[in-house]
Amino acid sequence: MRIDDLPQSDRIEDRRRGGLRGLPGGRGGLGIGTVVVLGLIGWALGIDPRILIQGAETMTGNDGASQQTSAGSSGAPSDSMGHFVSAVLGSTEVQWTAIFSQAGKRYEPPTLVMFSGATQSGCGSAQSAMGPFYCPIDRKVYLDTSFFQDLERRFRGCDAGSKGCQFSQAYVIAHEIGHHVQNQLGLLSRVQEQQRGMDKAEANGLQVRVELQADCLAGVWANRAEEKWRFIEPGDVEAAMQTASAIGDDRLQRQSQGYIVPDAFTHGTSAQRTRWFMAGLKSGEVGSCDTFRSSQL
Repeated sequence: MRIDDLPQSDRIEDRRRGGLRGLPGGRGGLGIGTVVVLGLIGWALGIDPRILIQGAETMTGNDGASQQTSAGSSGAPSDSMGHFVSAVLGSTEVQWTAIFSQAGKRYEPPTLVMFSGATQSGCGSAQSAMGPFYCPIDRKVYLDTSFFQDLERRFRGCDAGSKGCQFSQAYVIAHEIGHHVQNQLGLLSRVQEQQRGMDKAEANGLQVRVELQADCLAGVWANRAEEKWRFIEPGDVEAAMQTASAIGDDRLQRQSQGYIVPDAFTHGTSAQRTRWFMAGLKSGEVGSCDTFRSSQL
């Protein structure tokens, strides 16, 4: 993946240098082992890991994330990882601004927060064990880039150390930006309203469609960005497909508990995530991402 020609975004809050004020372990008031276990339980059961982690922090009386300062420097970071994240974010701003403009709408780019270990978000405490996520309340993407190391080594989402891993990382960021696009279009609020009247399995099924659409929107970004900057190199797409497969619900559940529970899926299977990312990548059209009306996911 070539990033030299991609525009840099300054819509970044860099909270990585603030450090944590909490118990040892780098995850606020909870030990790293506890946080990882709670994260795996959440993935396996289809429960937002943030709920489990916040509950545990409340019970221990040590909400470490709330003790970390939320202040951070603004603008494009100067280190290599910060430069990479800024370039990917900047390219999404250009492409989604153009796509919205073509539809007669105005795109309002989100802010991306880079943090280490834990921080506060508008949706509650953010922990690195949750992985990257988008908070629709404050309209920010939260990213602890240590997740990229987990992606390579623990989930084997790309070949560790390979250049293709950069495109996998870009796909992860673009997926979260896809949630911001959904939020700006009013999709997330409508889904949340529908989920209130559903049982757990039905609500999870609807959430899968949300996540698969975000995968497809990430593919749309990649298509448009490639057309403009020719930044994709051999092996990049295969690496992104490997990542999409590695973080499918069926694979994560099988790794964590040895069996799968389809009703607990919240993000889609490995095959579904790969298929929808490729649908957006091949078409470059938002219209190809209507997971809500598709009879086959």
